[in-house]
Amino acid sequence: MTPRTTRLTAALAVATAALIGLPLAATASSAATAAVPAAVQATPAGTVVPLQVTGPAASRFNLVVMGDGYTAADLPKFRQQVDKHLNVLWSIEPFKSYRNYINVYAVEIPSPESGVDCDPNLTSPKVDTPLQMGFWGGCNPASVQRLLTVSATAAAQYADLVPGTTPSNRQILAIGNSDTYGGAGGTYATASGGNALSALITPHELGHSLGGLQDEYDYYARGARGAAYEGPEPSSIHHTLLTEQQMLAEQKKWFRWLGEQSESGGRIGRYEAGMYAGSGVWRPSRHSMMKVLGYYFDQVSRERMTQRISSRANLIQASTPPGPVAPTQVVWLQTLHPASHELTVTWTLNGTPLPTNNQRFIDLSTLSLPSTTPHTLTATITDPTPFIRDPAVRASITTTRTWTINPPAPTQAKAQAAATTQAARAEGEQAATLAGGAGLAETSAAQRRSASAAVPAASQATFTASTATEQPVNAGEVVYVETTQSDSEQPVVTWRLDGSVVANPGNDRDLPLAPLNLTGTHTLTATVGSDTRTWQVDGTTPTTTATLSKPLLKITKPSGPEYIYNDAFTMSLKATDNSAGYVVPEFRVNGDGWYNYYGWPTDADLPFRFTAEGTEIDQLVYGKLGVPRVVPWDDVPSGYGRHQIEYRAIDAPGNIAAPERFAVTLLRPAPTCTTTLTGIQNRPLTLTSGVTCLTDATVNGPVTVRPGASLVATDTKIQGPVDASGAADVHLLRTTVSGPVNLASTSRSAVLVGSTIAGPVTVLNAQTTEPVVLAGNTINGPLACTSNAATPTNLQAPNQVAGPRSGQCRAL
Repeated sequence: MTPRTTRLTAALAVATAALIGLPLAATASSAATAAVPAAVQATPAGTVVPLQVTGPAASRFNLVVMGDGYTAADLPKFRQQVDKHLNVLWSIEPFKSYRNYINVYAVEIPSPESGVDCDPNLTSPKVDTPLQMGFWGGCNPASVQRLLTVSATAAAQYADLVPGTTPSNRQILAIGNSDTYGGAGGTYATASGGNALSALITPHELGHSLGGLQDEYDYYARGARGAAYEGPEPSSIHHTLLTEQQMLAEQKKWFRWLGEQSESGGRIGRYEAGMYAGSGVWRPSRHSMMKVLGYYFDQVSRERMTQRISSRANLIQASTPPGPVAPTQVVWLQTLHPASHELTVTWTLNGTPLPTNNQRFIDLSTLSLPSTTPHTLTATITDPTPFIRDPAVRASITTTRTWTINPPAPTQAKAQAAATTQAARAEGEQAATLAGGAGLAETSAAQRRSASAAVPAASQATFTASTATEQPVNAGEVVYVETTQSDSEQPVVTWRLDGSVVANPGNDRDLPLAPLNLTGTHTLTATVGSDTRTWQVDGTTPTTTATLSKPLLKITKPSGPEYIYNDAFTMSLKATDNSAGYVVPEFRVNGDGWYNYYGWPTDADLPFRFTAEGTEIDQLVYGKLGVPRVVPWDDVPSGYGRHQIEYRAIDAPGNIAAPERFAVTLLRPAPTCTTTLTGIQNRPLTLTSGVTCLTDATVNGPVTVRPGASLVATDTKIQGPVDASGAADVHLLRTTVSGPVNLASTSRSAVLVGSTIAGPVTVLNAQTTEPVVLAGNTINGPLACTSNAATPTNLQAPNQVAGPRSGQCRAL
């Protein structure tokens, strides 16, 4: 595994060391072993490998990833695929922000045979594998090919090998050794491991299994649009029969998000179809992850996923036991730690808020409490994430803890007050100079150290948990630590960046790095007593290189390169980084939602292919430029014209690179050739009918195009003029003409791109539906355009013209 996928937490080093590398029989508890039937005992042993351990399994959401159909020789492939699945998952919200709430364990199970059942067809063989994974719903002729199922009994048996996990605090993800597209969501999530889209199947299926989200497809069986929805208002949070006005008026469904830019592209609104129905029901976004793999969750689904992840973990990880406490002690708690922000802890005394600056403890000896009556101390932990807007959802993940402060006996109270006063005087100056020093936390820490000789000194405090130190943290992360605790000691944590103290008042257990605006590589340390933890801060963003197929024309501008193509073109994105682990490339078109770059659906090593209408693969549509088509019956505008494509990458630590961009103009393709000429043509050419294509040719003489005939010259040299009168089409593409070009009364299309003309160019009386294209040409003579049905265009690629420009071409 890469460092990114081994985010082991030092607090659990002893526990996890007991798991790494041990076989099934050794890692199972005696109770779990006794519960395993004899048939399962005979199956291959499994090895539990902790990949990311952020806390005790009993207080975390645990993702248990197991592979099926991987022989011992295949296990390196399984590990590599899991690395990709996880890094893609961590690049998607809310998994990115709540990564620290999740433990991830892999269960490696050497399979007797390689592969899974019925892959890819019902006639394909069955395979001897521990989890009995198979396509067609487990080889069921009445099912669908892409439904990849797993033996629930076997999956549960292997998941039980991870101590502390139970069906209520874990999610099983079974990955099959297959390159065929497929997966399933439900109690367990499944995905094929080697398909180009496999890593995107995982978050989609977790949307079902963890989030209870529904599919937003307008079909069930591919290739057949679903019937109209005829049921009542759906219980699904992201489907409705209501109009936007009704949602707002009745304050139902996603009314709080209406009109906002969707995280998955477009705006949050009302889009017809979903839940396998082709009409009659509406969803929030044009294409969120629950409809199209590759996009993010939209805000409606993201809110639900945030709620479900949070509900599977305990916001309060430890604390002073609730109930009676003494008026001189320290009351403390430890919370979870989102990777993107701090949780908010509010302390109240008898219902009145205390000015605690989000710290995680209260020194009761500093509060000047009346000693005659009990008092109620309450800590409320809330998550201020903007991912949640529904007050009910926020309340569902808000936690409180309450203590009763009992008054001491009169003589005891007097003695304790005197001790506290003496301690405060003796240590006040020292407390004021502690690192991160201002505020109640530091002052009260000094008082506590002097007030009780029975409590260990701060120098003896140690760390109990932290953000993993085994790999870099990103420059926007919130790094956290936890320390030993006592009723009279709250050690101060000192943070240093490259050796210099970083002020961190209030909650000194979390250090947000984003305000530091770090770039490059830095060393971060946290010290408590004599214990220090060290992280490398990776502030270097990944690099993404875009490689495009050969264009008709490339233009370099300050805003980025621009390309002109006539029909299909391909784009390959290669992302690299200075940190180990899979780097996630993304792109978006015309400011739409970011889309995961996975290569091509049929082969992850092939580049992504853009066309005006998209390419149909297994009855879905990929690569539609402009407004996407998802299924063949989508009625959307064609992708011809000018578009902007941005691309970026997210590295394993979580840094997101600033996007780079290019513009692309997609022209309609040249007409299909009826005659193709290549090589040297030592004669004049007169074209009288059909479509003559000159490809990598040299014509030693003039070219004449008669009425109704067409010429397409690509990468060709014409030693003479080109004269076309009444031609259907004339396309001069990256072509050199040693003479004038005269186009008169062209009827269908005229395109001159990236060509060099040694003479004047005249375009007269073109009756084409779309404008004549004159883009990026070098014209050693005048350019004149007159009486054309549509004004010619240069596609924002000016021509270099040696002579005057006149008529409709004056600005070209």
